[in-house]
Amino acid sequence: MNTFSALLIASLAILSTLAYPDHHGHGEEDHVAPGYHYEYGVHDPHTHDAKSQHEHRDHDDVKGAYTIHDPDGTKRIVEYTSGKHDGFQAVVRREGHAQHPAHYGKDGHGHGGVGGTSYVKTTHWGHGSGR
Repeated sequence: MNTFSALLIASLAILSTLAYPDHHGHGEEDHVAPGYHYEYGVHDPHTHDAKSQHEHRDHDDVKGAYTIHDPDGTKRIVEYTSGKHDGFQAVVRREGHAQHPAHYGKDGHGHGGVGGTSYVKTTHWGHGSGR
């Protein structure tokens, strides 16, 4: 082997050891404690969709809540926690009183016509439609 080849191999060996960070010599890696926070809310006057959620994680503990406005006029609130030792715990409560329409249909008796407006369309996605 000539001198140039020997220097090239030695240089590559040195560079390859410099490319990897030191692992403290114990095989341990630095770990960052998991954590996040997010929240969102929706209020759509067209579809009457109203809901919100927030959640926070610190290490193994998760806390959060979500709300949803149900069709009967009540607001459902779910507060939850989850931890390594306690598992998932939720408390559900409602605000307001359920109110149902006084009449259904055009004539007020539930027959003789269709009442209300639907925002739901018939959809069908077959195989290969990309959805």
